[in-house]
Amino acid sequence: MIKKKFLNKIIIFVFAFFLLQIIQTNIWSVEPEEILKNQKYELRARNISKNIRCMICQNQSIDESDAPLAKDLRILIRNKIKDGYADKEIYKFLIDRYGDFILLKPPFKLNTFLLWLLPFVFFAIGIFIIFVHNKKSKKT
Repeated sequence: MIKKKFLNKIIIFVFAFFLLQIIQTNIWSVEPEEILKNQKYELRARNISKNIRCMICQNQSIDESDAPLAKDLRILIRNKIKDGYADKEIYKFLIDRYGDFILLKPPFKLNTFLLWLLPFVFFAIGIFIIFVHNKKSKKT
């Protein structure tokens, strides 16, 4: 009986934790003073922000991050949009300043091919190790 109550408490805690994580990831970190009055400009800024990596968080876009650098980049993007820059010009400015790593989906180039290729190489190595291990275990 005590184990069942304890198990129920753990299940409720884990469920609450995951629910909180889901809710937290859906909250955007764009602050009200950052939002542009022109809806078209704001939509462009949001679309660009969703594709730019937060250099502090690294696995979040600047649209989701509440880091000070992410806020500065969101403001910079909005200022560039207000100044009449095209989306490609804004991306080029950010890439020139921070490198391809600033993009959440970096392009496939000569200097980024390892970034794209290594996951497949590690997967192939893992399959090979499993195959060799299974072959050895069948012999014994």
